[in-house]
Amino acid sequence: MHIAIAGNIGVGKTTLCKMLAKHYKWSPLFEAVDNNPYLDNFYEDMQRWAFNLQVFFLNSRFRQVQDILKSKKTIIQDRTIYEDAYIFAPNLQAMGLMTQRDYENYLDLFQLMESFVTPPDLLIYLRADVPALVNRIQNRGRDYEEGIRIDYLKRLNERYEAFFANYEHNHLVIQANEVDFQNKKSDLGIIIQKIDSNLSGLFK
Repeated sequence: MHIAIAGNIGVGKTTLCKMLAKHYKWSPLFEAVDNNPYLDNFYEDMQRWAFNLQVFFLNSRFRQVQDILKSKKTIIQDRTIYEDAYIFAPNLQAMGLMTQRDYENYLDLFQLMESFVTPPDLLIYLRADVPALVNRIQNRGRDYEEGIRIDYLKRLNERYEAFFANYEHNHLVIQANEVDFQNKKSDLGIIIQKIDSNLSGLFK
């Protein structure tokens, strides 16, 4: 199976991915952050580096999709290729941080890749409001994230909501504001129960 976790910057995707991989003995696939050559530059000058960053993520995520298709294991993925194409790239274009020419070039590339992509068996959406995201981003203290703009996070949240309002495949929404799965076993247990219930329905 292919399980994936979606959500805004700082919502806790990577943490939850690690915890669920450990609990279910799934194989995790993480977002390319530490070895991303564009992240620092992007947050310093979004307009200059937006296209480069999105193409890097698109390429990285497509490689992950190929690995998932080849694997016989159950994979849990930290963020999906859909978020790159339907949330982050159009948000950058709408904010004037990616030119129309670059955006159209990016979409052409994604549409070529999309024919090789299938939706996850389960997509988990971690939802949190902007104040909670800002607090978590500050607490984890990544230098390159210090310049993230509040309006950028807000617009991303709006696009996540719009995406999942129209997402027709199997998914589960977790209110991340209401649970502290990182520090409370009982809260993690609530999420696991919801996943178990959802996945059991796939095999009926």
